[in-house]
Amino acid sequence: MNNSFNSGLDSSLFLALTLFAVVSSITPGPNNTMILASGVRFGLRRSLPHLAGISLGFGFMLAVVGLGLHAVLHDYPVILDTLRYAGSAYLLWLAYQLATSAPPTTEAEGAARPMGFWSAAAFQWVNPKAWIMAMTAMTTYLPENAQVWHVLAVAAWFALVNVPCVGAWASFGNTMRAYLQDPAHLRIFNITMALALVASLFPMLAN
Repeated sequence: MNNSFNSGLDSSLFLALTLFAVVSSITPGPNNTMILASGVRFGLRRSLPHLAGISLGFGFMLAVVGLGLHAVLHDYPVILDTLRYAGSAYLLWLAYQLATSAPPTTEAEGAARPMGFWSAAAFQWVNPKAWIMAMTAMTTYLPENAQVWHVLAVAAWFALVNVPCVGAWASFGNTMRAYLQDPAHLRIFNITMALALVASLFPMLAN
């Protein structure tokens, strides 16, 4: 980052922000579970819009939270609780769809589409982990008396760090494609990913 950024965010705070961005972005959660499954089913290249939607969509969410939404949610926590539980219900539905999906036929696979950019960006707003990450980042890692450019810089840096972290999951899914051509292996993988999606909700709901 440039000197103007560091003038408002000292090196220790910047390092802490970076470490938080890496750890929270690369650890298992709804985004990484879904991009891994996309990498398996559609490959890395076709999953790139999904990846871009996650990173840029979350960066936009961070900016909105930092520019004032976090204050509204602090004053009216019922809004955040409602979004968190609604998002959890949606994730449970996605987990069910994933667990019960049949191995694709050639015709069905040809008609299938990976999650697109806008869908992945919109998904951030119903992703409980994304809310926790955004609220933590904007209430912990902004300097005192932060200005608009501080918020935008933190959001942009977090989105940039997010790309290789989430991309690693898509890449790993792509490397697993050959092994998961076997319908039995794919079935086990889908059920495992569905269980991982459900498991990711427990620590987020506990918070």
